[in-house]
Amino acid sequence: MSGPQFPFSALVGHADLRLALLLNAVHPGVGGVLVRGEKGTAKSTAVRALAALLPALDVVPGCRFGCAPGAPDPACPDGPHPAVAAAEIRPARLVELPVGATEDRLVGSLDLERALSEGVRAYQPGLLADAHRGVLYVDEVNLLHDHLVDLLLDAAAMGRAHVERDGVSVSHAARFLLVGTMNPEEGELRPQLLDRFGLTVEVRAARDVETRVEVVRRRLAFEADPAGFAAAWRDEETATARRIAEARDRVGAVALPDAELRRIAAVCAAFDVDGMRADLVIARAAVAHAAWRGADAVAEEDVRVGARLALPHRRRRDPFDEPGMDEQALDDALREAAEEEPPDGPDDGGPGGGGAPDPGEGPASGSDSDPGGAPRPAGDGRARAAPPASAPFRARLLQVPGIGEGAPGRRSRARTDTGRVVRASGAAPRRAADLHLPATIAAAAPHQNRRGRTGAGLRLHPADLRSAEREGREGNLVLFAVDASGSMAARQRMAAVSGAVLSLLRDAYQRRDKVGLVSFRAGGAELVLPPTSSVPAAQARLGQLRTGGRTPLADGLLRARAVLRVERLRDPRRRALLVLLTDGRATVAARPGGDPVADACRAAGLLAADGVATIVVDCESGPVRLGLAARVAAAAGGEAMGLADLSADQVAGVVRVARAA
Repeated sequence: MSGPQFPFSALVGHADLRLALLLNAVHPGVGGVLVRGEKGTAKSTAVRALAALLPALDVVPGCRFGCAPGAPDPACPDGPHPAVAAAEIRPARLVELPVGATEDRLVGSLDLERALSEGVRAYQPGLLADAHRGVLYVDEVNLLHDHLVDLLLDAAAMGRAHVERDGVSVSHAARFLLVGTMNPEEGELRPQLLDRFGLTVEVRAARDVETRVEVVRRRLAFEADPAGFAAAWRDEETATARRIAEARDRVGAVALPDAELRRIAAVCAAFDVDGMRADLVIARAAVAHAAWRGADAVAEEDVRVGARLALPHRRRRDPFDEPGMDEQALDDALREAAEEEPPDGPDDGGPGGGGAPDPGEGPASGSDSDPGGAPRPAGDGRARAAPPASAPFRARLLQVPGIGEGAPGRRSRARTDTGRVVRASGAAPRRAADLHLPATIAAAAPHQNRRGRTGAGLRLHPADLRSAEREGREGNLVLFAVDASGSMAARQRMAAVSGAVLSLLRDAYQRRDKVGLVSFRAGGAELVLPPTSSVPAAQARLGQLRTGGRTPLADGLLRARAVLRVERLRDPRRRALLVLLTDGRATVAARPGGDPVADACRAAGLLAADGVATIVVDCESGPVRLGLAARVAAAAGGEAMGLADLSADQVAGVVRVARAA
C-alpha cells in the first residue's frame, strides 16, 4: 500500500460494514464479507483501511507462501522449513484480484520458461498464495468470471488452494479474509455464489444532511494532507488494532452454550434457509462478536448480530428476490426460539420446524385491473397497467448463430480461454495452459536432424510453439422489443407475453447475459431499460409496462436497431440477440402515407443488414390469424416461433411424442 490510507476509525456511518469487517478480522473462519452498495459509498476505502489495522505477521524468511515459523504448513511447496532463530516480520498484505485476472494469476501455474529451458516443473505462486494470512479483495466481484469465483470461494472455505494443472500438483495454505464489493446495478451474483460468502452488508449513502457534510469534510481534509489526517486519527487506529489482536487471542476460548446453538438452529429453520452453511457462519460470527466485546461466552445479542449479517443473502428463494432482512421477523424468531422447550428425545421435532411464518412472505402483489375484464378496442390510446404475468416456465436455449469472442457466459458458442480444445493454431501461447503439446511436437519433429539433436531430448525453437484454440460459451446482449399496443392487450395476450419475457429473463440471468427492453405502443417506441447486467432491473421495468394504443411496429424495430448500434460501439465483442414479441399487426407507418406492415418489414431488413440475430415470437391467437409476424421474421432473416415454443419442457415433450410415433 503506497502512502497513508484513509483511517478506518474516520469512516462515517456504515456501522454494519465496519462490524462485518471486524468480525472477519477477529475470526477469518466466518467466511468473508460481500459488500453490496451503490457507487461512491466508500466500500473500497473501508476494506483498504481495515488491512492497515491487522496485526503484523511472523513469516519464515524466503517462504513465498507466508508460512508462520511456529507452525509452518507441512505441505508448503517451499518446505520443509527448518527451525530458524529469527523470523521475518512484515505487515499483513492486501492483495487485490482484478476483474480481468486469469486462472493462472489466481491459483498459480507452471513456470513455462523454466519448464522449456531447464526441463523442470517449477511452480509459480498466484494471488491466493500472496493473500495467505492477509486480505484478498475483489472489487466488482459480480463481474468476475464464474469459474474464478468458484476457485476463490473454494479456497476461502477450505483454507487451502489445490492446483492440479500443467503437470503440476501443488497444495498450499490459503487462509485469508475475503472481501468482495459490488454494485447491484451492474448485475447480481448467482445465489449459489452468494451463499459462499459468510456475511453480507448493504451500503447506501446517508440521506441525512449533517452526515453527508461530515463525510465530505473528512474526505477533503484527507486529500489536502493525507499524512496529517492519518496522524490525527492514529490513537483511535492504534486502539482498534490492539482490540482486534486481543479479540483474536480470545476467540478460541469463547464458549458457545448449547442454548445459543439451539437458538441459531431455530432461527435458521424459521427463515427456511438452504443447507447448513448459515448455521455454521452464524455460530462463528457470534463467537467472534463475543470475543470482540470481551465476553467469555456467546449470548443472545451475539447470535442476533450474526444472524442479521449472515441471513439476508441466504433468504433468496428466487434469483430475482432482493436480499434483505426483516428485523421484526428476526426478533420474533429469536423470541420463539427462546420460548421453545428442548426436545425430550432424538425423535422429537427440531426447533423452529415450520411454526414461524416465512419472513419473506408478504401480501401478493397484484393489479388493480380485473384480469377478466373486457379489453378496450385496439385503437383506444388510453394507457393502462399490464395484467399480471402468467406463470413462468423453463425457457429453451436461444442462441446467436456462429462463433463469437465475447464475455464468458452460457448462451452462444465462442472462442474462450477455458473451454474445450478444438484445434491448434500457429500463434504463440500466452500461458502454459494455452500450449498445444501434440501440435508443438509435430511442428518440431521434422527439424531435429537439422538442429543437431542427439540423445532423447527434443530441440524446440520458438516458431514450433502452437497454441490451443478453445471453444466455450459466451454471454450475449439480449434486447427484448415488446409490443404493448392495444391489440396485444386483447384476449389477455399481455399476461402470456409478460410471463414469457419473465421466463426469458430468468434464462438470461443464468446465462450471464446483458439485457435491455424496448417497448412500443400508441405514438412511438421507447427504451424502457438501457442494456444492463442487472436482470432484476429488467423484471422491475417489465412490471411497470403500460399497454394500449396503436401498433408502431416499424418504430419499435428502428429504436431497437439504434440501441444495438450504440451498444456495438461500446462493446464490439458482445454479440446481440433481438427478441421481438408481437402479433405483427402494425397499424402505424414509419413515414407519412406509408404502409405499416411494409415499413415494418423494411426496418427488419435493416436489422438483417446489420447482422443482428433476430427471433420473432408470434403472439397472435384466436381463430383468425394473419401471419404477419412471420413476414417480419423472414425480412429480418430470423426465426419465427410461437409463445409455446419458448418452453423447453414443451419442446422436449413434442420431441418425445415424435420419436414415439
